[in-house]
Amino acid sequence: QVQLVESGGGLVQAGGSLRLSCAASGRTFSTKTVGWFRRAPGKEREFVAFIIWNGGNTDYADSVKGRFTVSRDNAKNTVYLQMNSLKPEDTATYYCAATTSYSTTYRNSWQYDYWGQGTQVTVSS
Repeated sequence: QVQLVESGGGLVQAGGSLRLSCAASGRTFSTKTVGWFRRAPGKEREFVAFIIWNGGNTDYADSVKGRFTVSRDNAKNTVYLQMNSLKPEDTATYYCAATTSYSTTYRNSWQYDYWGQGTQVTVSS
């Protein structure tokens, strides 16, 4: 069993930065791929980024590529999402999720077994 808790959200002006954290409980966290998703008001949940268990592979949605960076510190059971050059359209609730599955990609929410409660990110123009 893995429990995930996101933190680091808040209100920031366009062009600013935030770093989200996803802290996990459970000894097997280091073996799991972790993804970040977001849901904006009135929109469906969408993929943002993922990082595989050893950090050796990452992937990003086109909308955040070059601005967001996902990383992890398995010793701290934590995954980070560094968000730079934030835009108003990045406003959403951000969720981290973990999966025990093995795949060539992890862009689909249905692949994930564990989810956090989310942290709100609001970017003002």
